[in-house]
Amino acid sequence: MTKDNLDKQPQKIRQMFGKIAPRYDLLNRLMTFGQDMGWRREAISRLNLEPGDIVLDIATGTGDIALQIHKEYPGTQVIGCDFAPEMLWIAQKRPGGEAIFWVIADANSLPFANESMDGVTSGYLLRNTASLSRTLEEHLRVLAPGASFSSLDTTPPPDNLLKPWIKLYLRVIIPLLGRLVSGEEDAYQYLSKSTEAFWSAEEIAEMIRHAGFAMVGFTRKMLGTMAIHWGRKPERENQVSANPTANSRL
Repeated sequence: MTKDNLDKQPQKIRQMFGKIAPRYDLLNRLMTFGQDMGWRREAISRLNLEPGDIVLDIATGTGDIALQIHKEYPGTQVIGCDFAPEMLWIAQKRPGGEAIFWVIADANSLPFANESMDGVTSGYLLRNTASLSRTLEEHLRVLAPGASFSSLDTTPPPDNLLKPWIKLYLRVIIPLLGRLVSGEEDAYQYLSKSTEAFWSAEEIAEMIRHAGFAMVGFTRKMLGTMAIHWGRKPERENQVSANPTANSRL
């Protein structure tokens, strides 16, 4: 399997997530042994949010990250967007859901103005987008200068003694859980295949830099099969003060 031959047609991905929406949260907890909420909180902390900030959670799913931002930073305005309506129907009914602005939107064509967001985050978006470079371009476009983004996603297992066991977990245990809990084994076979076919954490970081982000970093989780990435949109260059003599020495 290569990184380029996995079918990621938006309509198929949308339908797949729509089908697994009712059991999406439960399966996330089971597959990560309950660690995923801690990772989401860590991803949120990378945004360096302040009261009054406008924060966008892309591919919000059932709203875990959006709702956590609202809980931890009650002075922020949180927008959760996803292209699967079934996910958002569940998200808006959750406790605190009435405080979030829920929007049906595609990560590769966001309906938000340039430089309108003080933070952008996502959980399990990058691996599922049809064009990672386009998705990162949209992140950069909507972020205000100096604002940050963060992302949580799966990454291929590293080459070490545990790799055969991790592959067994990805290829056998996860699809089995998907079939037993949601009845959608195919969706979780896709999860495993897309994880193994995805770029490494180092390669993703390089793509983020190439997209124009600065201060890029990442940390691995769960034996290297998860990673949190972050970066900052550079400040505008050559900003001129309103006072023409302010930047000169007399």
